[in-house]
Amino acid sequence: MKRYILITLSIVLFISCEDVIDVELPENDTRLIVNGVIRVDESQEFLPIEIVVSESSSFFDENTTATIESAIIYYGTPSPDAPEILEGGGVSNLAELEPGSGKWVPDPNFDADQRIRVSSIDEGDVFQLIIQTSEEQYFATTTYVKSVPIDSLEQGDETLFSGDETEVIVSFTDRADSDDFYVLDLDFGEFLVTEDEFYQGQTFIFSYFYDNDLAINTSSVVNISLLGADEQFYNYMNQIIVQSGGDQGPFQTPAATVRGNIINITGIDNDEIVDNVERSDNFALGYFAIVEEYTDSITITNNEEN
Repeated sequence: MKRYILITLSIVLFISCEDVIDVELPENDTRLIVNGVIRVDESQEFLPIEIVVSESSSFFDENTTATIESAIIYYGTPSPDAPEILEGGGVSNLAELEPGSGKWVPDPNFDADQRIRVSSIDEGDVFQLIIQTSEEQYFATTTYVKSVPIDSLEQGDETLFSGDETEVIVSFTDRADSDDFYVLDLDFGEFLVTEDEFYQGQTFIFSYFYDNDLAINTSSVVNISLLGADEQFYNYMNQIIVQSGGDQGPFQTPAATVRGNIINITGIDNDEIVDNVERSDNFALGYFAIVEEYTDSITITNNEEN
């Protein structure tokens, strides 16, 4: 009985010592988030177009699906005399895949096929995305960028600090006739960027180390993709990786606002000059890009089990 009384008194004293602390969280303006990176496999017939739109939320809440009225992609080859005019291309009208999903794909109910054939595009072609909400209009432009195949993936036996990492050795051969940028999707939400300044036209070999808790205990197969990138996309992804600490995908809301290439053009009536100089803080998060992708996979041997 005495023990019960002592325990009860201890709980009462503990509760009575608790203070309620009100934490003032930063208030961020709600922004449109656009996941518009289209990865092109040139062995397929059509571009896998899917634009995912959401809205940023408060500090502890998850992002919510955004409601938009329309999304359209224009594409073609820039005219030599007027680069803002796209020649020989077309238009892809998008529709929401399912109501409330926030996923927009080529409209299957349109009069004509709205899908874009891979055979109809070339490196350097320009793509323009226009998104219309109930109150605002957003615009993004990007250029189709090629990539190169992955030469090989091998499991190494080196480690870093804890001795618990798994090494994967990646190699690919850069093109000799251009200045190239790349984004590496290393699976598990891990990304790297690289440019060919010091290995142009050569085979580039590097090691990436996976934390065993992250990769090996989750799956024995690691899928690695090599994406082409222009300098603007390369810089954007580099900032995202730095801000996120490398532990999240590129289209979650980053720790600090990283500006992509999607601008607000509401009210702009000049078709030849599409910018928002007077409203530099009014833009959407995320990125729109059309890039070639090569993918390979490697089966990891967990050394701890041997």
